Amino acid sequence: MKKFLPLIILAILCILPFIGLSTYVMHILILVLMWSIIGMGWNILGGYTGQVSFGHAAFFGMGAYAAGLLYQHLGISAWWGLPVCVLILTALSLVVGYICLRLRGAYFALATLALGEICRVAAENLVGFTKGNMGIMLRERTWVDKTWYFYIILLLAAGTYILIKMVMESKLGYYFVAIREDQDAAESLGINTTFYKTISLCISGVLTGIAGAYYMNYMGYIDPSTVFPLSEVSIATVVVVMVGGAATYWGPIVGAVIMIFLAEEIRSIPFIGAAHQTIFGIILILIVMFLPNGIVGDFRKLIKPFKGKKGASS
Repeated sequence: MKKFLPLIILAILCILPFIGLSTYVMHILILVLMWSIIGMGWNILGGYTGQVSFGHAAFFGMGAYAAGLLYQHLGISAWWGLPVCVLILTALSLVVGYICLRLRGAYFALATLALGEICRVAAENLVGFTKGNMGIMLRERTWVDKTWYFYIILLLAAGTYILIKMVMESKLGYYFVAIREDQDAAESLGINTTFYKTISLCISGVLTGIAGAYYMNYMGYIDPSTVFPLSEVSIATVVVVMVGGAATYWGPIVGAVIMIFLAEEIRSIPFIGAAHQTIFGIILILIVMFLPNGIVGDFRKLIKPFKGKKGASS
């Protein structure tokens, strides 16, 4: 049953648009799938390779601007941003990897945090190229209905899941985990840790950039504060993965479901909605304290009390 669970979930998701869901619910499902991609992208770098990044807003924003600038300056459909951002984000990841991946621990995290802020400031000030804080708007939307947007992001999410599973079950995945567990020991065994960390960063950055390019097409508008924010993208990505479970296949997906639905509920509460980031911070602290491996990683710990009650009642 466990083997066929992804196919069962995919089949259920495929039929959801046909059961008469409201536009709002479809929008939430699209956001969940998009954040699942972002979370899975971060997870391969931070969860499996052990390189914690606080700068994934840079990759998300670059993907979004790749799509938006194609439309703005060349008049090309923003959907071409999806394949184009693969090239752009690969190049950016190689540059970032060359500069930052020789750093370890908190130094690498701070370097990536600075990267996101550099991209935001550059987008704000290169007004002639990016239109600055005015942002870029698509004058024509591909579809009014959300059904096709849903199927596109579902296809991208399914492809991301398959890709990560293939990578982590290959020799490449074993190198990533070896680096996470003990980088010095991995180097002593002849593993070129900088090279493989760079590969991990490229995969992570490209997947996050694809989500950004999709966001541009789906929302129809971007500006620097929307796609490069530290709290709304970089920190939120870490929260999604940590809540769901780092270094697990399903963790980022479960984390995205919980955090997106929770965010919508919190924002609807008067006087509390504005403090949703604070509430997310408290949730993250509690998860780290009581479920350090996330909901998926510590699932047995979560259900253990219920099993005990069931055994006592019988």
